[in-house]
This record gives sequence, C-alpha cells and structure tokens, in this order.
Amino acid sequence: MENALSLKQLQMTSLLNITQAINENLPQEDIYKMYKDFLAWELSIDKIALFLRDNKDWKLYVDYNLDNSINLDELTQHFNKFERLHTVKSSDPKILQNFEFIIPVYHKRQPIAYSLISGIKEGSDIFNNIQFITSLTNIIAVASENKRLVRNQISQEKELEFANEVTQMLIPDQMPSGKNYELANVYRPHYKVGGDYIDYIKFNDSKISFCIADVSGKGVAGAMIMANFQALIQNLGLQYRDLETLVIALNQTVSKITKGEKYLTLFIAVADLENKKLFYVNAGHIPPLLIKNNKAIELKATTTIIGHFDELPEISEGMVDLTEDCILIAFTDGLIDIKDQQGNNYSTELLCDHIMKNSKMNAQSLSQSILNQILEYGKGMEIPDDIAILTFKFFANEK
Repeated sequence: MENALSLKQLQMTSLLNITQAINENLPQEDIYKMYKDFLAWELSIDKIALFLRDNKDWKLYVDYNLDNSINLDELTQHFNKFERLHTVKSSDPKILQNFEFIIPVYHKRQPIAYSLISGIKEGSDIFNNIQFITSLTNIIAVASENKRLVRNQISQEKELEFANEVTQMLIPDQMPSGKNYELANVYRPHYKVGGDYIDYIKFNDSKISFCIADVSGKGVAGAMIMANFQALIQNLGLQYRDLETLVIALNQTVSKITKGEKYLTLFIAVADLENKKLFYVNAGHIPPLLIKNNKAIELKATTTIIGHFDELPEISEGMVDLTEDCILIAFTDGLIDIKDQQGNNYSTELLCDHIMKNSKMNAQSLSQSILNQILEYGKGMEIPDDIAILTFKFFANEK
C-alpha cells in the first residue's frame, strides 16, 4: 500500500512538473526529456518510442532503447489501425512485436500521438501505469499540437501579410487622366488572399494601355506570380505594340515560369485617343462592361487563360469605336462573389444599373461608389475574395 501511494505521489509530481514546464513555455526538447526520464527511470520502462504528428507525417520525438534497424516508415504505416490502447499480440505484424503496448492519443477526433512502450516492470500495477502514461502522453501531445497550430497560424499570417503587401504594390495609387479620358481604380484586399493586379502604360498623350488580371494561386505564390507578371507587362508592353503579339509573348513566358500549374486571367486594352478606337484582348477574364448610349456591351473572351498552355489555341483582338462618350468597367471575380443575406450574388445587372445612374461622376468617384454599393449589398456577410475595379471614361469631346 505504501509503495502504491508513493508511486501515485510520484506520478502526480511528474504531471505537475511537466504541466508547469509547458505553462512556462520551456523548449519542447526539455519536455520530451522529462517524459523519457520519468518513464525510463521511475517506471522502469525498457523501450519508448513517442511519435507526434508533424503536419501530415509522423515524427519520432522520444527514442529510448529503440533498435536502429526498425524501419520507422513501415512502423508508422500501421498506426491508423489503432484507436484505443492495444496490447501487441503474436498475430500482429512483426515490426510491432518490438513493443508490448501501443497507446494512441486522439484530439478532436484526430490522432496526434502514438506512444509505443515495452518492458513494464513485473509485479507493478500495469493498468495504473498504462493509465498514467496515457495521461502524460496526452498532456504533452496536445500541448505540442497546440504549439504546432500556433506556429502554422503565425507562419500563415506572416505569409498572407507579405502577400497583401506585394499585391498592394501592384495596384497604382494614382492613374492618369487626359483631355478626353480618365482612368481610375479601387482595390479592397481580402486578408486571406492576394492575386489581383491593375496596371497601365502611357505611351504618349494620345495612346494609353491598361489592364486588370487575377491569378489562380493565392497567398505568396499568387502575389509573386503577379509581381513577375507586372515586370513582364511593363517590359513586353513597350516592345510589342499590337496586343495579340504581346499576349502570346506573355503566355509563353508565364507558362515557362509556372510550368502550367498556375494561370491567370487578363483583360488588356489600348485606347487610341486620337483615332477614337479601343483595342482589347480578353484572356479568359470576366467580361468587362462597356456602357455606351445607355446600353451595356460585354467585352467577352477573345482567347483563353494565360500560362496554362504552352501555346494559346487561338487569339483575336477586339475593337470598339470611341465615337461617343462611354464608360468601361473591368473587375475581378471578387465583385460578383459577394452575396446578400439571402445568398444571392451581386449581379452585372445591378452593376450596369448603378453605372448608368452615376455616369456623371468622375472615374475615381464612380469606382469608389461601385465598391461602396457592393459592400452595402453584402453587409453582414463574409467578403470571400479581393475586389479590384478598373474604370475608364472616354469623352468624345474634350472635357
């Protein structure tokens, strides 16, 4: 009885020490050493192998008297068979027979640790010792899992913060205006994503190019693709004045960089202000709206997405006469992903109606009013994606 009480007191002291070490945020290695020392020296366990989940893989964190010839990959392949304490039998796979007990630890219905032990001292209270080892393993495993989740969260937050910083740099603070045109944009980033892009190239006072794009990958990957794409646009846009050749060159370069694993949609246009014509290529992007004479025209795709194919299957250039006042609104899919409280998506019909009612606004005010309307439409609902809006206003007669 006295020995049992002494062991119980020893176990409680060990639990308190390890819990205190966890609360004091001691290094994980120190906590694993405390675990090993107590099992090996106080409970006289001959062999210990503690595996914890490391993202999708199992990693050995505590190793005591483990045979170096044991194939750890083969060993861990058997873990999913055990949801409860398992006493190893002669019928079990040979590799498991290096141990006597397999103790699984589950957290939120997912396995997060397996403690494999053998050599519990004869004559000891095996049930009590196993119960204690399970409790101790549970405390350590849950603490380790929580730390892993926090590390991942911090890493993801830093990554997304960086991605948003990159994306913000890809959206011009100011866009040019001239005697017979205005360019403007608004951008509302979403914290969890990044990958929208707006840009322009002013060739001279009578010719300007502008574009909007959306990359398939989000986070840092998407932001870095867009950063490279911006450099390509600025470089190749000055080399190739016709849009078909430019977009073909963009596709070839992006395809080589991403190996077809990422792609982007693109709408790019060149406004010839002197000859009053707008040339454009729509590479799989949501059709921008051209409002002219109180009618809306969709500038639909003239080729497929950029970067997915080594060569574009087909491509053509669209053209619109700028003989009358008109407004072009291009946007990314974050705009039409907005839902109201009944689950209805914001529609291009609502957008057209808003543009026509506010057509007298300047380009910047109109862009902002569209964003305000969208946010009001989705009030109280989650904003699922970045929202980028590009507005081009053309005046047939100079302002």
